[in-house]
Amino acid sequence: MDSFNSQFLSSVLIIALGYFLKRCNIIKEKDGEGLARIIFNITLPCLIVSTFHNVTLDGSLMLLVVIGFLYGVMAAFLAYFAFRKENRQTKGMLGMMVPGFNVGLFAYPLVQGIWGQEGLAYFGMFDVGNAMIVFGVSYLIGSYYSGEKVKLNFKQVLSKVSKSIPLLTYLIIFGLNLAHIPLPDLFLGITGTISKANTPLSLLLLGIYLNFSFDKRYLHHFWKVLGLRYIVGLAVGITCFRLLPFEDMFKYTLLVGFVLPMGVSVLAYSVEFKYDYKFVGMVSNMTILISFVLLWGISNMVM
Repeated sequence: MDSFNSQFLSSVLIIALGYFLKRCNIIKEKDGEGLARIIFNITLPCLIVSTFHNVTLDGSLMLLVVIGFLYGVMAAFLAYFAFRKENRQTKGMLGMMVPGFNVGLFAYPLVQGIWGQEGLAYFGMFDVGNAMIVFGVSYLIGSYYSGEKVKLNFKQVLSKVSKSIPLLTYLIIFGLNLAHIPLPDLFLGITGTISKANTPLSLLLLGIYLNFSFDKRYLHHFWKVLGLRYIVGLAVGITCFRLLPFEDMFKYTLLVGFVLPMGVSVLAYSVEFKYDYKFVGMVSNMTILISFVLLWGISNMVM
């Protein structure tokens, strides 16, 4: 447990370093955009390759893909019901913030330090189903409510999904894995080396993007979004943890996975569809802080 808490302390200090560098104007928040592109397009795909090239894809791992997707669909329906009386713009902005999780940027660094490669394999499979929600369902919700005459554009959604390098990396590696096609040792050596940069860069980026400003005009909407994400997430996660007849790592994945922060792509959607991106960014930051505390508390209780 000491090594577990040491991992969390190290993560907190790296996040704090990123925030401190931003506050001192050594690094600006806009610099985070370039760092995010490096993480999502280089270090995270390399981590996926290193983790999944030789993973045995059994039934329980594949089930995580299905659960990750179905939970996102359920969350989208709950959001529709909770915000059905809001105006069209508000309904779209809040509705796309409820389903989907930040797995690659937030969870991977912590999971790797706590559970190692085994944990990454489980959370990676959960993220495959989650990616379909983040890049598909959330985008559809935001697009549909962004204007009075906007029609669902499935072609545009498919284009968004097909441009997600982490998701494409998952699919390619799974295909090679199922076909029992080995990857060259030189290639694995390179991706393994690059993947080691994913954890510190991701934690630094979380610190750079932290923002504690809060607009009280949105207090009601703020609590409704958090309530849907965390009350429902904890209830479903605890139920799965206590009742499902699977190995501990499977249950840890669901217990933690359902209380992860909001997907970072939602902020980009808020800009694209002309929603209040400051409010979306504020909620995103708060979910990072809340999820970090919950992950620490849950992990200390169950490990």
